[in-house]
Amino acid sequence: MNFFRLGIAYFCFINGIGILFKFIDKRKAIQGKWRIKEKTLFWIAILGGWPGILFGMKKFRHKTRHNSFRFGIPAILIMQIGILFFPFFIFRQNKHTGDFLLPT
Repeated sequence: MNFFRLGIAYFCFINGIGILFKFIDKRKAIQGKWRIKEKTLFWIAILGGWPGILFGMKKFRHKTRHNSFRFGIPAILIMQIGILFFPFFIFRQNKHTGDFLLPT
């Protein structure tokens, strides 16, 4: 299995977990039972499950009024995009010489 397929499988898995946990947490909230810790939901988002968490928030109308989720999940998205593209901006290659342009 190549890295691309493994990455896609991981992405689907962690987002499925995010949606499932939001669904379970909403059901438990309605029933007044034990709840999933917010820290757990944030860790799922940090590990790449932010689309699943965000989808679960919208679909199940759960924790949509909590500022920590309204602003925290998009902040995680922005942070992950920055981490993903940071090396491309810092270690870009000179088109003419082929040398890497390191920050000075």
